[in-house]
Amino acid sequence: MSNNYKKLGVISLSTFLSFGILSPSVGAAPLVNEQQEQIQIRIAEVDSEVTKSDLVQRVKTLFPGKFDFLKEKDFEMSSGHYFPENDTIRYDLSFFKEVKGKQFYGSFGFVGEDLQIEYFYYQPGDASDALFPTKVTKDQAQETATAFLKNFSKNGEYQLDTVNDYFPTAQTLVEPIRYTFSFVRTEEKIPVSDQTIQITVLGNGEVVEFFRNYIKDDKQTFDDVAKVLPKEEILTKIKANSAVDLRYKVDFNLQTGEPYVTLVYQQDGSVQGIHALTGQWQTTDGFSAELPGDNGIQLITQDKLTPRDPEFSLEKAKTFAEQLLAIDSEKVKLIIESVQEMENYFGQEVISIQYMYETEDGGGYGSELILDKQTGEVIQYYDVKRDLLSELGEKNESGTSISKAEAQDKAVQFLKEYVPSYLHDYSMPLDKSFMDEEGVYYFMFPRVVDGISVDGDQISVAISKDGSLVNLSADKLSIENWPSKEGIKSVDEASAKFNEGLSLDLRYINEENSTDNHYNLVYVPIYNNRIYSYIDAHTGEWNSTNTEDISKQVSHPWAEKELNYLIQTGILTVDDPAAFNGDAPITKGETMEIMMKSLTPIYSIYDEENESAAQSFDNIGPEHPLYAYIERAIAMGILDPGTETFDPDAVITREELAVWYIRALGMEKAAKNSSIYKLDFADADKVKEKNKGYVALAQSYGILKGSGSSFNPDQEVTNAQLAVSIFRLAKEVYEKNPNMY
Repeated sequence: MSNNYKKLGVISLSTFLSFGILSPSVGAAPLVNEQQEQIQIRIAEVDSEVTKSDLVQRVKTLFPGKFDFLKEKDFEMSSGHYFPENDTIRYDLSFFKEVKGKQFYGSFGFVGEDLQIEYFYYQPGDASDALFPTKVTKDQAQETATAFLKNFSKNGEYQLDTVNDYFPTAQTLVEPIRYTFSFVRTEEKIPVSDQTIQITVLGNGEVVEFFRNYIKDDKQTFDDVAKVLPKEEILTKIKANSAVDLRYKVDFNLQTGEPYVTLVYQQDGSVQGIHALTGQWQTTDGFSAELPGDNGIQLITQDKLTPRDPEFSLEKAKTFAEQLLAIDSEKVKLIIESVQEMENYFGQEVISIQYMYETEDGGGYGSELILDKQTGEVIQYYDVKRDLLSELGEKNESGTSISKAEAQDKAVQFLKEYVPSYLHDYSMPLDKSFMDEEGVYYFMFPRVVDGISVDGDQISVAISKDGSLVNLSADKLSIENWPSKEGIKSVDEASAKFNEGLSLDLRYINEENSTDNHYNLVYVPIYNNRIYSYIDAHTGEWNSTNTEDISKQVSHPWAEKELNYLIQTGILTVDDPAAFNGDAPITKGETMEIMMKSLTPIYSIYDEENESAAQSFDNIGPEHPLYAYIERAIAMGILDPGTETFDPDAVITREELAVWYIRALGMEKAAKNSSIYKLDFADADKVKEKNKGYVALAQSYGILKGSGSSFNPDQEVTNAQLAVSIFRLAKEVYEKNPNMY
């Protein structure tokens, strides 16, 4: 298939995220289809046309029997597309079908002349058997993923990538459990880092996701594994030159979305490994016999600079946008679609400017410029016109190519022009910057607090080799509480712990800016058996982001699995597992928090609508830790706001819990008609008349069962009882409507 095709149009995501967003503080995460973050150039014609029938046939061949319930008319095919930096043509196929009230969805991506599958995603109509407790264990799911992998690789060609093992930490109980595994291709039994496959298996054993890093079949060359230096020699070299940094590390609370900070020791990020044949250090600039120098923290400016425009306005924002986004081409028209005030995802007041570059053929690039409402300074900007002019063949190539040092100077100039008032809080880059194959230099300027750099809060700048600004991201987090340095472990203690936890992983790595397809053998340092680990500066303990924390498990004679799963997913918070009593009564506040976390995705608990809702109870205001849960429960009809107060510290009875559970099922109307229900419990007379329908339905659905011949309506609910019953409720919620929550 040649590259002789006609462009139909250009489609872009609304905003290019800062390249600094995914910093090491995030840790290893499951692979995503990175092409979804890139601009797609759609094509109308190719020399060898691919039809929907071709793609449907590929699906039926790759997944025999799995999608037989679909006909060709059920599928939709998008036009072929490619990316600016990769002219390999790709095709997407998807379907959505409702069968007997069940909704099925799937999507597939194919690449290259032979239509290799690049990704697929499948959402079955009913996955209730994948809820907790699952039909298959993680080990069994791994066996399924490994067997599925054989459809796309030769036997033994891939192996499980254990250092990048991914463990999900937060989900509701009405979401099917998912096990995700990363596999890496091997050459001479050595992992090839950029050739990976990710497979996700539901808790019922069904494969529902697949993604591979597609690598062209161009000839690849590899270092000779027989010539590697002894591992012990490399270990000694790394330990002798080990350097750890004390840094503030920013993470986000998965329940509230709020940032929080820990003080940690982590490895100096300037070295990524050691060449296994030469012993040279692998840096972002390539391999070097010398270690990169450490310039320490140097603030961009010592003094606080005057804001760009302290009297900014919407009118000024539009004028500035028109100047910044102006494009010199008769084939393109800039359209400012909207200029509006809003709060960004960090709660900062900003001005959002939505714009589009329209081309003569009807295509276009759209994006968003974000400015600080108070100062007019640039918070998010990406030079979309650079890509557009390149595609139109109008890019002005000056022929000049500045050095990295010159590019860094340019970055500082742009920062002083566009975000001057921020700069006294930010340092010159500490970890080495890099240049990509498109000729763009990337720099990260970390925030500095109390003389310590902040990992996860930085200004990111990208400069083209011709000196122009490609990208600027200056999201400054609003954080009030910074951990004290008092009582932390010493640098020597942290270094000793890193050296103790050091191991080496031999891998084939293709350099970032390599012009060929040669793979170098590199010893990659691994700490605490993970690709990225750090040490809590106060406790001195490892705190890797990817591992399941088994230290917080509790024991109980009949609810242990349920309790520990709730802890594992963050639904139940237990500070001291040894002191936890599963048979202790649980309060109404604790119950409501667990119910909302179990049934409702975090983003819907803390969405803008709930945050702005009127306060329903006098004693539960916006500053109360239960406010979002309470207001969400009211919106869902679980709580009745008819009273003036809600007592979060009162224990909840079985009768009260039955009312909440049935309301959560959306059966309030049926339960209110109490006259049609007859309770067969010996203590039925103890149930309030108005609640008999709720108790009867809770018993009928098996969510809250009686004890012998009694229901015990006044009995206080314990942690263990809630843990077991909440899973029964979740299953009923899912089966009634998988999309309800």
